[in-house]
Amino acid sequence: MAKPSAGGGGSPASVRIVVAGEKGTGKSSLIVAAATDTFPPNVPPVLPDTKLPSDFFPDRIPITIVDTSSRPEDRGKLAKELKQADAVVLTYACNRPETLDRLSEYWLPELRQLEVNVPVIVAGCKLDLRDDKYQVNLEQVMSPIMQQFREIETCIECSAQKLIQAYEVSYYAQKAVLHPTGPLFDQETQSLKPRCVRALKRIFILCDHDRDGALSDAELNDFQVKCFNAPLQPSEIEGVKRVVQEKFPEGVNDRGLTLTGFLFLHALFIEKGRLETTWTVLRKFGYNNDIRLGDESIPFSAFKRAPDQSVELTNVAIEFLRGIYDLFDGDGDNNLKIPEIEDLFSTAPDIPWKEAPYVDAAEKTALGGLSLDAFLSLWSLMTLLDPARSVEYLIYIGFPSDPSSAIRVTRRRCLDRKKQQSERTVFQLFVFGPENSGKSALMNCFLGRSYSDNQESSTNDRYAVNVVAESGGAKKTLVLREIPEDGVKELLSSKESLAECDIAVFMYDNSDESSYKRTTELLVEIATHGEDTGFEVPCLVVSAKDDRDSFSIHQTVQEPFRVTQDMGIEPPIPVSSKLGDFGNLFRKILTAAGHPHLGIPETEARKSRKRYRRLINRSLTVVSVGAAVAILGLSAYRLYAARTRTST
Repeated sequence: MAKPSAGGGGSPASVRIVVAGEKGTGKSSLIVAAATDTFPPNVPPVLPDTKLPSDFFPDRIPITIVDTSSRPEDRGKLAKELKQADAVVLTYACNRPETLDRLSEYWLPELRQLEVNVPVIVAGCKLDLRDDKYQVNLEQVMSPIMQQFREIETCIECSAQKLIQAYEVSYYAQKAVLHPTGPLFDQETQSLKPRCVRALKRIFILCDHDRDGALSDAELNDFQVKCFNAPLQPSEIEGVKRVVQEKFPEGVNDRGLTLTGFLFLHALFIEKGRLETTWTVLRKFGYNNDIRLGDESIPFSAFKRAPDQSVELTNVAIEFLRGIYDLFDGDGDNNLKIPEIEDLFSTAPDIPWKEAPYVDAAEKTALGGLSLDAFLSLWSLMTLLDPARSVEYLIYIGFPSDPSSAIRVTRRRCLDRKKQQSERTVFQLFVFGPENSGKSALMNCFLGRSYSDNQESSTNDRYAVNVVAESGGAKKTLVLREIPEDGVKELLSSKESLAECDIAVFMYDNSDESSYKRTTELLVEIATHGEDTGFEVPCLVVSAKDDRDSFSIHQTVQEPFRVTQDMGIEPPIPVSSKLGDFGNLFRKILTAAGHPHLGIPETEARKSRKRYRRLINRSLTVVSVGAAVAILGLSAYRLYAARTRTST
């Protein structure tokens, strides 16, 4: 693989370098010397922004170098400039050791305080003024500082007056932005970082067209042409393989360069300072500086939707995921174990489900793995909540088609209600209820967990997703989102908060009268908000802990039924998580979700509007009948008058 002359796709359009440091350390002189290759005797205290043309360095990226003031009264402006920097050059004077001490005492901690997370170049200026008796081993002096401040990319000594390495300071700063070491290489272990390995593994697989686990000479040449626009001569290919084989015999086999050899080559390039080679490869395959696919790889326009629309996987994507599951479920036991999941995502930056809201959101097998339904459920949840992330990870694991063909935007929920049916395959439920009403237990049991193992209530938003079969046998995915009682106010602070909800489920403790009363209040609150905002939601009430006695033997147990009847929704559905008795709750939910025009609560305001409409309709009917009678009377009179004139 030849050394490229430019950074390749994914490079920033420009680079902004901010120069900072103690007063009198030579900041302005350094900038002039780097830009003009001269040393003028009189330099202003602070230079205006200096723009270097795009052809100044081989990467052909325009650069702006920003000079800064060290005066205390200018610290606000300095902080603003540092926060806008792509790279920072910190200067000290080689003839003033105390200015070097100030880097670790003030300047580097200050960058962290300002949260300036960019590469730092340390430049020792005025090298020509250093006393010959005061010789310094730069590596020895800077090593402990670089150990403490990993953001330092390079240290260099220079002289603006003698034009010694002034140009190189800007070059290293630009290179640190375009080809940073940090994301690729761990200096302590002298090895490629895991995310870099994962990206290179994916690239290797994409270039291994015959899927034989090695890059043949032809595949290596195709790779070289794609990344560097230059073919490899047969002697060069043999030379590459010889270098690998001398260090790692397993890096080459009779079919060509193996993944081990491919990774070794990139580690070798980086160790030799040729980071641009690896960055060119990564950017040619769409990766950005975080070693993730850049925005240009994700079809964001395909996700545009109204608040009451959602995003689902298409059949094309689902069939691909079924195939991937079968491929990595090596023993075919319908249990994708943790090592198999790690292997499946070994070409992605990480496993996307290790953190909330995905962790523990799907049913686990007895061995801690995922069944096919659970695997597909997690993909459905990720597509619902973050479609861009879902498509991104589909690409990482090898989705072969146009990424936009993996997802579809559903019809608006308001149209579903008008058409009195929904075509969705994934339904989102908001689960409301006071504390200890049984929300968490219901969600845990929904995921197949034992009631005795899960009795703690949750105080945070959490999700549970699973596949449920309809009465006809078709499968749909239900996503349950638990809304803590103290989170309802925040939820309803947004006008569109209920737009993404297909069914609102309200739970109360059958043995606690206060629980039922609070649930009724929540039901009215949600119904009113939905009506006021135009995002009305079908509602179901669930009587939890049905294994316990009702909250009052003296109060009629028909009270909950009366309230639901009065609001025109289905009576409370009794369930018992402890007994595992859900009374076909989830199938009833699917039925309600499939016919979203039903189950909309009748609030007092809605009833008043209905009565008003009925009154208007009756009035119009009376007026219409009166008008019809008048017209008939007039017609009869005219007929009578005509007959009278004829008879005379």
